Amino acid sequence: MSTQVEVTDSALLALIDNYCREAGVRNLQKHIEKVYRKIALQLVRQGELNESATAVQDVKPVEEKAESIHEPSKETVGSETNVGAELGEGSRDKLASEISAKAEIVQTTLQPDQPTDSKDSTKTEKIQENEAAKVFDKVLVDTSNLSDFVGKPVFHAECFYDQTPAGVVMGLAWTAMGGSTLYIETTLVEQGEGKGALHLTGQLGDVMKESAQIAHTVCRAILLEKAPDNPFFANSKVHLHVPAGATPKDGPSAGCTMITSLLSLATKKPVRKDLAMTGEVTLTGKILPIGGLKEKTIAARRSDVKTIIFPSANRRDFDELSPNVKEGLDVHFVDDYSQIFDLAFNHGEKTET
Repeated sequence: MSTQVEVTDSALLALIDNYCREAGVRNLQKHIEKVYRKIALQLVRQGELNESATAVQDVKPVEEKAESIHEPSKETVGSETNVGAELGEGSRDKLASEISAKAEIVQTTLQPDQPTDSKDSTKTEKIQENEAAKVFDKVLVDTSNLSDFVGKPVFHAECFYDQTPAGVVMGLAWTAMGGSTLYIETTLVEQGEGKGALHLTGQLGDVMKESAQIAHTVCRAILLEKAPDNPFFANSKVHLHVPAGATPKDGPSAGCTMITSLLSLATKKPVRKDLAMTGEVTLTGKILPIGGLKEKTIAARRSDVKTIIFPSANRRDFDELSPNVKEGLDVHFVDDYSQIFDLAFNHGEKTET
């Protein structure tokens, strides 16, 4: 089977990204076995069709030869019988001996043709073997036909935007299936004197709702410091949503992402498209450590994120990761939100990495 099936590296990567994201490789092994079982079934069915076609081709020449041999013998026997009837009963024995002699002569004349028939049959068998070999050519499993063997993808791309608009920031989350990227989206509902409010959606738990309220309060303080003449939060009703809406979400580590999303909407400045962040925020803007750093780092790499912001307290956790996980990432460790503001909106400035 290994000589008849080839699974490309791109198909294996697609299988991991779109079907098997959980920890371990047991589910990946099951999917690979499923591919091989389906291919084996196809080969067996093709072999049965090929054998039935070959059997039909072999029966026709035998029937034709049988008809060509038996028909002349019937005519000969019929003619000899008529002659025997004309000669009378006394000559029947003599006639029978003549018929047997003629039959022997016919057999001896047919014998030289037998080797020719065997050669033809050998050639036919070789042709059939070559045709069978063509039927069982190597099966190539690639990204184009992977869904034919394992069905539609279970997971889909988590990167929604080629360029994130103002008010949208990518965060990082830990899930039961590992890590995943998590967008925080904010938009303006209405503006008016004293209408400042925050509306939340996205199946958020109590802890995450509290993080959103904290983020809203911190944003008002930061905007008052950075742009005193901008009364956006005092006079604007803002809607904050966390996709996917059908998935329950809870935890404090999206605090810094919520603040960045709200400030992006207030200042009308989009953040860098290759930026993701995670970290709990206090009312004074301090960044607290988070859990699941390895899973979140892998999720960032899966979404082609190049720049990640982690709390300074998680530096040791990041240092313990294997080099292939950290390769190609620009990671920044911060302990105050002012450092995140510079990274997200002032692209030219850098902080300690």
